[in-house]
Amino acid sequence: MTTALPAAPGRVSISEPGSPRDTYDVAIIGGAISGASTAAMLLRRDPALRVLIVERSAQFERRVGESTIEISTFFLNRVLGLADHLNEHHYVKQGLRFWFTNDQAERFDDCGEIGGKFLTRIPAFMVDRAVLDEEVLRRAVELGAECRRPEQLVRTELAPGGQQTLTVRDADGHEYTVRARWVVDASGVRAVLARQEGWFRQNEAHPTAAVWSRWTGVKNFDGLELHRKYPEWGAKVHGMRHLATNHLMGEGWWCWIIPLKGGDTSIGLVYDQRQVTLPPGPNTGERLRAFLLERSPVAREILEHARWQEDDVHYRKNLPYYTTTYAGDGFALVGDAAGFIDPFYSPGLDWMAYTASAAADLIAAERAGESDLAQRIARHNKDYTRAYRRWFEAIYQNKYDYMGDFELYRVAFLFDLGLYYLFVASQPFKHGQDVLVRPIYSLPPSTPFFYFMRFYNRRMAAMGRARKAKGTFGRKNAKRTFLFGGFTFSFLSGRPLLSALARWGWLELTEGWRSWADTIPAPVTQRPPREVSQAAPAVPTA
Repeated sequence: MTTALPAAPGRVSISEPGSPRDTYDVAIIGGAISGASTAAMLLRRDPALRVLIVERSAQFERRVGESTIEISTFFLNRVLGLADHLNEHHYVKQGLRFWFTNDQAERFDDCGEIGGKFLTRIPAFMVDRAVLDEEVLRRAVELGAECRRPEQLVRTELAPGGQQTLTVRDADGHEYTVRARWVVDASGVRAVLARQEGWFRQNEAHPTAAVWSRWTGVKNFDGLELHRKYPEWGAKVHGMRHLATNHLMGEGWWCWIIPLKGGDTSIGLVYDQRQVTLPPGPNTGERLRAFLLERSPVAREILEHARWQEDDVHYRKNLPYYTTTYAGDGFALVGDAAGFIDPFYSPGLDWMAYTASAAADLIAAERAGESDLAQRIARHNKDYTRAYRRWFEAIYQNKYDYMGDFELYRVAFLFDLGLYYLFVASQPFKHGQDVLVRPIYSLPPSTPFFYFMRFYNRRMAAMGRARKAKGTFGRKNAKRTFLFGGFTFSFLSGRPLLSALARWGWLELTEGWRSWADTIPAPVTQRPPREVSQAAPAVPTA
């Protein structure tokens, strides 16, 4: 069991129900990593700021195990200064690893494998989110933020350019009001401001669902048992398989396996609801187990003696959503409160790093009296509307149509990872944290890469659908291994991109030309919004 760090303290104070209680410069809804990070960045810029964090939990509950990628790792290490904490309380991540199967894969070592041959060279981590959230909140309080927990936001009255009014309910059920020049929504998937103001939209073009739990007794990919049982398989990799984010890949679904400090393993299934349904069972945990054991020899091996924790099984349908507004004169949305796409490739903490950095920069500009606040807000909304749409279309739209096919996914993975390393993750390491204010795909130089990524993703999806129609999907999933040296931020490490380009060309010549008419996705009832150039729409004045 993982032991959480002590909870960040909350301030206990009493006032008459409904009466004003203090005025702040910034009030933050939610004290987990998005809100606490925003508070920490603001207070480091201006220690005199009065920052209130309203957190509804007395202690953060155990959450899904999560892995960081390079942008979020830079943010956690270089912006928040969490290097010691990450190394002491979480695992260093050893890249990404993918396992494929078909009817010919009868044993664990028959399954196709894509992953690194050696240890990674750019840091990332497997994090226990409850532990990480408590630590970031504790540091924000040390910097001067006031945290009130457990207290819950009841409603927010927005007043553009004026004082925002928050009604809060304390642990005793008393309601009181707080006023602040800025309110930051870091409420996560509750997305309280977006839902309250009517900005919240479900991303109906990507109807995914997820079920996940923590498990005990999961076999170690690097343990003696597997290496003695499958010696040739074990000798192929010189790094560590167990500390990678291991993915089981299937037709319309994937599963993550993330080990956590203390012995637990986070295991979750994400699937396209148009293609996959869970098998029947007495409970959600049993349905998850049955699905994985039926579909994957890897799951049958490593989960042989494993058991899910019955008090920690979760299900959520219709995962992706977005907001039509990200900021206005007096409010900003950060982290999951500003939208969510998909957990594949772990983009959530990257999104948090961008949105929190941009919100802190926007608030600091207003505090400094900069005259172009309206233009900044308009650009902020345009940038993040474009970033969400392009991030979705370039990486995730219809990816579940081909992600279970070794051949097709190998090509897309090399492009996805290589372009991320060379043109996205490298930027803050080379130019500093200021680049986090503008999200990926928001600047003109990124436009050609967006169109290229969207195009090859669409082509792989079209070929995946064609293979399913012919009954050849996943035909080369068994007894295939692709191990590579990994990417760095040097363009010299981009040679695997040439290999991916050659393989893509061969696929097009041999079969892809038959599916060109299916390249563009079919229309859907609702898509993420197009870019907008205007500022956030007006909201009622308090």
